[in-house]
Amino acid sequence: MIGVFANTATIIIGSIIGLLIKKGLSERIANAMTTSTALAVVYIGIDGMLNGENTLILVLSMVIGGVIGTLLNLDGHLESLGNKIENKFSNGNGKIADGFVSATLLFCVGAMTIVGSLQSGLSGNHEMLFTKSILDLISSIVLASTLGWGVMLAAVSVFAIQGSIVLLAQAVEPFLSTAVIAEMTCAGSVLILDLALNMLGITKIKLMNFVPAIFIPIVLCLFMA
Repeated sequence: MIGVFANTATIIIGSIIGLLIKKGLSERIANAMTTSTALAVVYIGIDGMLNGENTLILVLSMVIGGVIGTLLNLDGHLESLGNKIENKFSNGNGKIADGFVSATLLFCVGAMTIVGSLQSGLSGNHEMLFTKSILDLISSIVLASTLGWGVMLAAVSVFAIQGSIVLLAQAVEPFLSTAVIAEMTCAGSVLILDLALNMLGITKIKLMNFVPAIFIPIVLCLFMA
């Protein structure tokens, strides 16, 4: 769990730094920083997508996962949680909810979250989570400086999700072949790319509804090996 603790801490620290420098940023600079982060996220998404080796598995995973997530209304539940936090602590300008939702998706959905947490749980190798911690430190500074302290709340999501994967890693190890991890990484990276498009204002995809797609390859690879 060392890597999980490190990642959680860097998000909190980065958010604090972002909040401290927020007042010194003009709107133009803030927009430039947000766009720069989104463009970097585009690269991270594309890079992870290249891990996939079976397009059919990706397509089926996205379709099945999207249907499951939509039926469960995962995006609605996450947004509702963000709005409850917003209504309790803010004046209703939407910044806290936006920061919490955007940061949770950025920090929790993707290749490094899955693979890094699995490596940490299976072999005690925390290197990837340490690397992710550095990236999340930078991202949280930028996001918190533009979206406010709702970004800091995403640290709770990171701790819960990554911690769960680490603790469950031993139980699911028999199902996690190299091919399965590659396809899970590919699906998660597609969502990372979609998140970047949302950040750039190009799309308004309800990403949380597609999160189950990350785990569908575990089943599909059993039948399509």
